Amino acid sequence: MSRKDKVAGEIKKIVSTTIQEEIRDPRLGFTTITRVEVTPDLSFARIYFSVYGSPEQWEETLKGLEHASGYIRRALGQELSLRFVPEIAFKADHSPEYSIMIEQQLQEIKKLEQETAQPRKKARGPQKTHRRTKEKES
Repeated sequence: MSRKDKVAGEIKKIVSTTIQEEIRDPRLGFTTITRVEVTPDLSFARIYFSVYGSPEQWEETLKGLEHASGYIRRALGQELSLRFVPEIAFKADHSPEYSIMIEQQLQEIKKLEQETAQPRKKARGPQKTHRRTKEKES
């Protein structure tokens, strides 16, 4: 694991904790930090988030995160042992939402296939016989 990956993991952990435990903004209700991308020189971090809700809630969450970015960056400075605290930018991550949509479509296709499939006759192979030997009475 490179230093860049370790810093990105720490930033993700700190930002998640800060949002859930310290920031009391109702716009950040069900916000999840999905991943963090850091530039090679560690001067800039792009933080991806996901929200369960409507497009309006996504917009409100982004506004709330941008409003709290100074506080979050200060929390990063206190927790990280870096010479310079990276600048941060928040970006919406729709991949969890997209994967749920794909899963639902696959379920619908499977259901349609089951409904339209004709019942198949089972192929019968050779009959298996079991021979039983009778014990001879002595």
